[in-house]
Amino acid sequence: MQEQPAHPYGTPDAPRVAVRGEAHLEVDPEFAGIGVTVRARGTDRRGTLADLSRRNALAADLITGYGNAVERMETGALAITPELAEHGRRERVRAYHGHVHTTVELTDFSALGELTARLADLDLTDVDGCWWGLRPGSPVHRQCRRAAVHDAVQRAREYASTLDAGLVALVELSDSGLTTGAPSTHDDHFDQMAPRGARDDFAAEASLAIDLRPERQTVTAHVEAHFIMTPPRL
Repeated sequence: MQEQPAHPYGTPDAPRVAVRGEAHLEVDPEFAGIGVTVRARGTDRRGTLADLSRRNALAADLITGYGNAVERMETGALAITPELAEHGRRERVRAYHGHVHTTVELTDFSALGELTARLADLDLTDVDGCWWGLRPGSPVHRQCRRAAVHDAVQRAREYASTLDAGLVALVELSDSGLTTGAPSTHDDHFDQMAPRGARDDFAAEASLAIDLRPERQTVTAHVEAHFIMTPPRL
């Protein structure tokens, strides 16, 4: 017996209903990131390198002094560039420019304002950011996907009930993607987790602080679902 072709749009006895499920969650970010760039400039190459190394080490020591508040610190770029004189036939070096860029991620937002201000107070140091985010494996993504599936089922039931029918089976469920909009704050204060030396420095420079407030993150999920329902009563 030859197999009958499938009916992608259903039949009068087994009509199909296709819906799109959506979910939007607003949650607190899980981490905050800042970029730190230390610079050096001088007419002597070795002297410029020495200044750059010293300033970079000073910034790194300040960051690591915040203990468990810092989740990750990575060096992303290093450059030493000679600046040539504008006039003259020879390739005469006028000065040397150097910079090191480091990315820092923190999970304790109570330390973020102090660290940002103290880094910005260092010589020839740029601080940019901050940006907020959720980790790729955050349970928030799973919660949002589950909510989108529930929304799809609810919509299909509402369409079916409008026609005095009911859902029989799910024939297809596809993920339309998940996006995170513009990235839980720990209750423990930085004083409770920082090393002794860092606590003393923090107390001495408590006036160096910037009020940085976490930006709420919007997580959105979409699914497409196809159901078979009972024949409607038209």
